[in-house]
Amino acid sequence: MEINTHNAEILLSAANKSHYPQDEIPEIALAGRSNVGKSSFINTLLNRKNLARTSGKPGKTQLLNFFNIDDKLRFVDVPGYGYAKVSKTERAKWGKMIEEYLTSRENLRAVVSLVDVRHEPSTDDVQMYEFLKYYEIPVIVVATKADKVPRGKWNKYESVIKKKLDFDKNDDFIIFSSVNKDGLDAAWDAILEKI
Repeated sequence: MEINTHNAEILLSAANKSHYPQDEIPEIALAGRSNVGKSSFINTLLNRKNLARTSGKPGKTQLLNFFNIDDKLRFVDVPGYGYAKVSKTERAKWGKMIEEYLTSRENLRAVVSLVDVRHEPSTDDVQMYEFLKYYEIPVIVVATKADKVPRGKWNKYESVIKKKLDFDKNDDFIIFSSVNKDGLDAAWDAILEKI
């Protein structure tokens, strides 16, 4: 499938099912900790500077943000998890919203689960991965911020992440940098394969 990434826009933000777009367009959801670089990942994939707003304040995305790409595909940015300054009630609300989307959305083809290449995956990262495996949702693990570690050590970092996640070798694993565009083609290949 050819996708013109220049033809991309934020479509809508949704808090629950009744707000989701009603059509057959395939969706790829993006999940990860609040400061893992989700917005930068989206902007890099779509070759845009500020389509997805990056924020100095983690925990800013509080709704499901749907991005329309060339009327052929949608990215769905889900609220970042694991951010401490948000109240428990707020976190529980997000959790429910994310779970409802991930478990009931027929358009969903896969989830890009973002982790920071520099750190062992957090408990939240592991839970997200286990959740996706449990519901048999195809998952693409993307390790972001690769420009922050020497290329010669990528394998070492990759094996730490895979071990902690109990990574299924049938899933895609991509080392990614929004700074120097490492992993950009691999990420697109993995996404297009799922839709």
